[in-house]
Amino acid sequence: MKHKFFLLLIICFCFALFHANAQQIGIASYYAKTVKSKMANGQRYHKDSMICAHRTHPFGTRLKVTHLKNHKFVIVKVTDRGPFGRGRIVDLSWSAAEKLGMLAAGLAKVKVEVFTGLSDSEIDTHPNDSTDLFIDYENREQYDFPYMPTKKEEKHTPQHGER
Repeated sequence: MKHKFFLLLIICFCFALFHANAQQIGIASYYAKTVKSKMANGQRYHKDSMICAHRTHPFGTRLKVTHLKNHKFVIVKVTDRGPFGRGRIVDLSWSAAEKLGMLAAGLAKVKVEVFTGLSDSEIDTHPNDSTDLFIDYENREQYDFPYMPTKKEEKHTPQHGER
């Protein structure tokens, strides 16, 4: 029984190691400028962020996507699942697609590989934009709200029959 477990563990480790170093070549597409829904990791989409959707890489994985026709490349972070179109291997944000020079064509043949050269702070995965404020209400202590009523300041709402 122990031997089967260790064999399975070794196979999984080898698969993960191969998958981490593997590169894919296929078709990339991109998100529209405005997407109304949240991504699979819970964040809202912003067109200027350097993010992508990939079917298998874990959230937070940084990928180097190289346009094979013009040899431009971008570093993006996986924040969503997809694309689910036949032959497509990655869905890029509007900004990433613009930097690759693929907006006019709509699709591009790309090479995708895991990238480990930059830290997360060096990749603009969620740019500052006052019109698209993302607030994590579970961790709201870090936000400065302009007005937070205290219990003394809360207005009394009349109950049924009160004036």
